[in-house]
Amino acid sequence: MIEAFVLTTILFGFFGIILKKNLVMKIVSMDVMSTGVIAFYVFIASKAGLFTPIISNVKKVGYADPVPQAVILTAIVIGFSIQALMLVGVMKLAKENPTLESSEIEKNNTL
Repeated sequence: MIEAFVLTTILFGFFGIILKKNLVMKIVSMDVMSTGVIAFYVFIASKAGLFTPIISNVKKVGYADPVPQAVILTAIVIGFSIQALMLVGVMKLAKENPTLESSEIEKNNTL
Protein backbone atom coordinates (compact mmCIF):
# COMPACT_ATOMS: atom_id res chain seq x y z
CA MET A 1 0.00 0.00 0.00
CA ILE A 2 2.82 2.40 0.83
CA GLU A 3 4.47 1.56 -2.48
CA ALA A 4 1.32 2.67 -4.30
CA PHE A 5 1.28 6.02 -2.49
CA VAL A 6 4.96 6.60 -3.18
CA LEU A 7 4.63 5.72 -6.87
CA THR A 8 1.53 7.93 -7.11
CA THR A 9 3.54 10.82 -5.65
CA ILE A 10 6.26 10.28 -8.25
CA LEU A 11 3.70 10.16 -11.06
CA PHE A 12 1.90 13.31 -9.83
CA GLY A 13 5.21 15.15 -9.82
CA PHE A 14 6.18 13.84 -13.25
CA PHE A 15 2.88 14.76 -14.88
CA GLY A 16 2.94 18.12 -13.11
CA ILE A 17 6.29 18.90 -14.71
CA ILE A 18 4.96 17.96 -18.13
CA LEU A 19 1.44 19.44 -17.97
CA LYS A 20 1.79 22.62 -15.92
CA LYS A 21 2.67 25.79 -17.82
CA ASN A 22 3.52 28.01 -14.84
CA LEU A 23 7.23 27.83 -14.00
CA VAL A 24 6.69 27.95 -10.23
CA MET A 25 4.26 25.05 -10.47
CA LYS A 26 6.85 23.12 -12.49
CA ILE A 27 9.37 23.68 -9.69
CA VAL A 28 6.85 22.53 -7.07
CA SER A 29 6.04 19.47 -9.19
CA MET A 30 9.74 18.65 -9.45
CA ASP A 31 10.02 18.89 -5.67
CA VAL A 32 7.02 16.55 -5.25
CA MET A 33 8.61 14.04 -7.62
CA SER A 34 11.94 14.32 -5.80
CA THR A 35 10.20 13.67 -2.48
CA GLY A 36 8.52 10.60 -3.96
CA VAL A 37 11.82 9.24 -5.26
CA ILE A 38 13.48 9.76 -1.88
CA ALA A 39 10.55 8.07 -0.12
CA PHE A 40 10.75 5.15 -2.55
CA TYR A 41 14.49 4.78 -1.92
CA VAL A 42 13.95 4.86 1.86
CA PHE A 43 11.13 2.32 1.54
CA ILE A 44 13.34 -0.07 -0.44
CA ALA A 45 16.36 0.41 1.86
CA SER A 46 14.48 -0.11 5.13
CA LYS A 47 14.26 -3.61 6.53
CA ALA A 48 12.65 -4.74 9.76
CA GLY A 49 14.83 -6.08 12.56
CA LEU A 50 17.98 -4.15 11.75
CA PHE A 51 19.82 -2.14 14.38
CA THR A 52 21.86 1.01 14.04
CA PRO A 53 25.62 0.42 13.99
CA ILE A 54 26.04 2.77 16.96
CA ILE A 55 24.78 0.22 19.50
CA SER A 56 27.81 -1.52 20.97
CA ASN A 57 26.42 -3.96 23.54
CA VAL A 58 24.44 -6.05 21.03
CA LYS A 59 26.36 -8.88 19.39
CA LYS A 60 25.59 -10.88 16.24
CA VAL A 61 22.65 -8.91 14.95
CA GLY A 62 21.95 -7.40 11.57
CA TYR A 63 23.05 -3.82 11.27
CA ALA A 64 21.45 -1.23 9.02
CA ASP A 65 23.67 -0.02 6.23
CA PRO A 66 24.45 3.69 6.75
CA VAL A 67 25.32 4.30 3.09
CA PRO A 68 21.69 4.69 1.88
CA GLN A 69 21.11 7.19 4.67
CA ALA A 70 24.09 9.24 3.52
CA VAL A 71 22.94 9.06 -0.10
CA ILE A 72 19.45 10.25 0.82
CA LEU A 73 20.80 13.09 2.94
CA THR A 74 22.99 14.15 0.02
CA ALA A 75 20.01 13.92 -2.36
CA ILE A 76 17.94 16.14 -0.09
CA VAL A 77 20.65 18.79 0.09
CA ILE A 78 21.26 18.73 -3.67
CA GLY A 79 17.51 18.87 -4.36
CA PHE A 80 17.14 21.88 -2.09
CA SER A 81 20.02 23.72 -3.77
CA ILE A 82 18.68 22.98 -7.26
CA GLN A 83 15.24 24.19 -6.22
CA ALA A 84 16.71 27.42 -4.83
CA LEU A 85 18.71 27.96 -8.04
CA MET A 86 15.61 27.43 -10.19
CA LEU A 87 13.60 29.86 -8.07
CA VAL A 88 16.30 32.49 -8.54
CA GLY A 89 16.09 31.91 -12.29
CA VAL A 90 12.31 32.33 -12.19
CA MET A 91 12.72 35.55 -10.20
CA LYS A 92 15.04 36.91 -12.90
CA LEU A 93 12.54 35.90 -15.58
CA ALA A 94 9.72 37.56 -13.62
CA LYS A 95 11.54 40.91 -13.76
CA GLU A 96 11.56 40.84 -17.57
CA ASN A 97 8.22 39.15 -18.30
CA PRO A 98 4.72 40.00 -17.09
CA THR A 99 3.82 36.33 -16.65
CA LEU A 100 5.44 33.06 -15.59
CA GLU A 101 3.67 30.94 -18.20
CA SER A 102 6.35 29.11 -20.18
CA SER A 103 4.60 29.50 -23.54
CA GLU A 104 4.28 33.29 -23.10
CA ILE A 105 7.93 33.60 -22.09
CA GLU A 106 8.95 31.63 -25.19
CA LYS A 107 6.85 33.95 -27.38
CA ASN A 108 8.41 37.07 -25.81
CA ASN A 109 11.98 35.83 -26.16
CA THR A 110 11.94 34.44 -29.69
CA LEU A 111 12.76 36.64 -32.64
